Amino acid sequence: MATKKVTVTIPEDLLDEIRAEAAERGLSAYVAEALRFKRDRDRLRELADWLKEEHGPLTEEERVAAFEGLEELDAEHERRRAAGTHGAGEAA
Repeated sequence: MATKKVTVTIPEDLLDEIRAEAAERGLSAYVAEALRFKRDRDRLRELADWLKEEHGPLTEEERVAAFEGLEELDAEHERRRAAGTHGAGEAA
C-alpha cells in the first residue's frame, strides 16, 4: 500500500497520550487506524441519514431489535476472542 507523509497539528497533551497508547504499533499506524475508523463512522452516518430520509425514522420496536442484534454480535465477538478462534474469512 502506498503511503504519503503529511504534517498535522495535534494538541500536545493528546499527542502524548497517543504516543503512549501507540507504542508498539507506532504513531503512524495508530493515526491511520483512527482515521479509517472515523471515515467509516462518517460513511455509516451518511447511510443512516439517507435511510431515514427514504424510509422514515426507526420505530421503537426496530430500534430495540437492532440493539439486541448488536448485543448478540458483541457477545459472539467476546466468545471468539476469549477462545482465541478467528477462522479464515471470519471477522475478529
